[in-house]
Amino acid sequence: MKRQYAFGEEVRVSRTIRNDGTMPGYRRGDVLVRRGSTGFVRECGIFLMEKVIYHIHFPDSGLIVGCREQELLPLSAPWHAGQFQYGDTVACRHALAIGDDIVVAAGEQGQITATGQGEDADSYTVTFSGRWFQVSASAMILLETPQ
Repeated sequence: MKRQYAFGEEVRVSRTIRNDGTMPGYRRGDVLVRRGSTGFVRECGIFLMEKVIYHIHFPDSGLIVGCREQELLPLSAPWHAGQFQYGDTVACRHALAIGDDIVVAAGEQGQITATGQGEDADSYTVTFSGRWFQVSASAMILLETPQ
């Protein structure tokens, strides 16, 4: 199998990496590395004789995480990270209304369920109280910052 990235090469993760149960000290599903983070290739191996796995060192967190090739991008590739990521908890800066009816109160918490919406990829699908809304990034603030 041909490897796309070389030892020491700096790469970017294209999606949030969560613990699949193999990272000691973290619960299954915990965020290990946020989408857009950069790290350096430390090692490379083959999993189940068919998947290339890279061990990437992320200096900002000190973690070394196994990443599949399709989760990585060369640092030279164009990248638009966006302000929020899937699963982020956010709050509305102001009330949201449909017509004259307020459907989301100012300060109400929601969760990002889809990213990169809209013409400029600056709006997000957010769940507030079980309802989905497409909301501009400028109308929300991030409440939690995963590790």
